[in-house]
Amino acid sequence: MRYPVTLAATLIGLAICLFNYTGYDPHNMIFFMFSPPAWVVDLFVDIHEVSVLLMYVLTVLTWALLGFIADKIIFSGGESRRRRSAS
Repeated sequence: MRYPVTLAATLIGLAICLFNYTGYDPHNMIFFMFSPPAWVVDLFVDIHEVSVLLMYVLTVLTWALLGFIADKIIFSGGESRRRRSAS
C-alpha cells in the first residue's frame, strides 16, 4: 500500500465526524479539540453560522492532507536512506 498514513488519518477524520454526528459528543468537545478547521473558523465567524456538513468535509480533508504530508515525509526519508546505502 502506497499511502497507509493517509488512509489512517482519513479514517480518524471520519471517526471524529461520525462520533459528533451520532450525538455522543453533545457539547462538541471532541470535535472542537480534534478539528483544525473548527479552530480556524471560530477565529473569524461564529461557529453556529457555518454549515455542519462543510465543517465535516473540511475536517476529513484536513486529516487526509496531514496524512498525505506524513506519507511524503516518510517516503522521502526512505529514498534518501536508499541512496546513501547504494553509494
